[in-house]
Amino acid sequence: MPLLRMPVHEFVDRCRQDTLAAELAERHRQARLGRLEDAEIRSWRNSLPALADVLDEAGLRHVEVLIEYQLALSSLRADVVLAGWHPSTTEPSYVIVELKQWTHARALPDTEDLCLPGVGNNNRAFLHPVAQVRRYCQYLQDFTATLDAEPDAVAGLAYLHNADTTNVADLLALEPDDHGRLFTHDTRDQLITHLQSRLSPAHGTGAADALLDSPLAPSRPLLRATAEEILHADRFVLLDEQQVAVSLVRRAVKKAREADGKEVLIVTGGPGSGKSVIALHLMRHLAHDRHTVVHATGSKSFTRTLHHAVGTHEPRVRKLFSYFMHFADARKNGLDALICDEAHRIRAHSVRHRGVRQIDELLDAARVPVFLLDDHQVVRPGEMGSREAIDHAAAARGLRPRHIDLDGQFRNGGSRAYEQWVLRLLQLTDEPATQWADERTFHVQVVDSPQQMEDILRAREDQHLTARITAGFCWPWSDPRRGRLVDDITIGSWSKPWNLRGDSGLKGVPPSWLWATDPDGFGQVGCIYTAQGFEYDWNGVIFGDDFIWRQDRWLPNPRANRDPALSRTDPATFLRLVRNTYKVLLTRGMAGTLLYSTDPETQARLRLLVPTPTTAESGPHAPDPQPTRADPTIAAFPRT
Repeated sequence: MPLLRMPVHEFVDRCRQDTLAAELAERHRQARLGRLEDAEIRSWRNSLPALADVLDEAGLRHVEVLIEYQLALSSLRADVVLAGWHPSTTEPSYVIVELKQWTHARALPDTEDLCLPGVGNNNRAFLHPVAQVRRYCQYLQDFTATLDAEPDAVAGLAYLHNADTTNVADLLALEPDDHGRLFTHDTRDQLITHLQSRLSPAHGTGAADALLDSPLAPSRPLLRATAEEILHADRFVLLDEQQVAVSLVRRAVKKAREADGKEVLIVTGGPGSGKSVIALHLMRHLAHDRHTVVHATGSKSFTRTLHHAVGTHEPRVRKLFSYFMHFADARKNGLDALICDEAHRIRAHSVRHRGVRQIDELLDAARVPVFLLDDHQVVRPGEMGSREAIDHAAAARGLRPRHIDLDGQFRNGGSRAYEQWVLRLLQLTDEPATQWADERTFHVQVVDSPQQMEDILRAREDQHLTARITAGFCWPWSDPRRGRLVDDITIGSWSKPWNLRGDSGLKGVPPSWLWATDPDGFGQVGCIYTAQGFEYDWNGVIFGDDFIWRQDRWLPNPRANRDPALSRTDPATFLRLVRNTYKVLLTRGMAGTLLYSTDPETQARLRLLVPTPTTAESGPHAPDPQPTRADPTIAAFPRT
């Protein structure tokens, strides 16, 4: 939806009266879209009048102007979408306009679609404006059902109204097409001619209404691409309850569409039970069946890794992997199915102070919302995606969810015993803790020091297995200094950095969302926010002083915790979240887990429950169980 909509003649009047920027700022505030930067207001004040003059001179006074048009399932907004009728075909016609105030720009060497605006030594790279608007065009077509039969209805252009051609000559090397053309101040006449070739002077109200009223749904071409791309050749095999879950969801979607009904499904399972594999199978099959479906999570790292894994050959497919917060304005039951993976990450609200709960937005967005979750993986304050919470929210709508419990266990070497041992260890069940006994497929060891842990895991890496060290959030997390990570985690003479925060890469250091899957991730320690949702062959876990064993129970120690998200929680909430945190960290390994605690009494407790291996078994030559995974060719793929 746009922030403002009006015909060109009103658009021209408001620009000349200099009231439009203030109106947009007020609409932005009312929509609670977050902080509005001064630069954006200046852009509205400077760029929109330049476009208004062009449209006025082109004689398109009755074309509809949609300003700050939000793209489906995205926080991105196109500057302007012009809606009207094609002068030759009389069919709906839409032009997406990207406005830039740049006076100079040059191409970034050795790239096809990046540029450096401004003059001098400005090194901040931007997407080429033509490449940017082309993506907007594809996005609009991919999620606008009414455009399925109108592949040529959308055009795009970038207007650099302050620039002359000579000052942006590099940018003209990108070949123009209907979805992307570049115009400058001195090619303004060509811009007018181009707009007249795409839009007639007729009233564009009907065309704008058709666009805004179109259901939010993936287009048929995008669904076909998704079905072909995801899980090609059945790389991931579904077993037992996994296949039951997929078949029940497919049945529910088919029935809901035929009967104009609605059904809610909740799929629960512990770490490694295959929830995300189920989600990907559902995406493939539902897309193949021409049902409109979108996958959503609350984790940036998890979603970006899915992008990386399934969208390599078809980047358009990535748009079907979204975030929970993007359904605040979704049309009720606009999708056939919404697959909510990692649903324990659902937050209280998508838009702060809006008053509508995120769980309600997700329930309303599709005929069949599917929630895949683990109640013991809630690790942040404000996360509320439990089976009980979804049950209550569905009941308020007169719906009774269907529950599917996954019995399988595919992480931890397929070891049910280890999963139960962890639950007992952390007192997440009423059953008392028991002594661990190694199985053929899974090994547990308490090490004497973090250095011993690193040595054993490095030996596993040398065997071409994946290994990672994780820790409780008990040390500061510094920004890089002089191009290097800081060794914040210091235990005796051993020290290591946390994984990199964010996407800004350093040489030899992967971004946070690739820490679990990139071979260079071994050099850093991961925390709950980078480890959750991922798996690797060998898992090292360092218990910090925030979670300690005293006499007969685990006690919280908030003073030892450095996680800002937990700093203001009450003791009971802190204990619940930190206990879940260690439960998640302990269940990332496929073949084995190594344990160490910085607290002597807790370390003694771990040693009591995990017998010391014999000399022949200790160190890097410990038993060598191999990971049991649904797809032996893919290591560390996100599967929760």
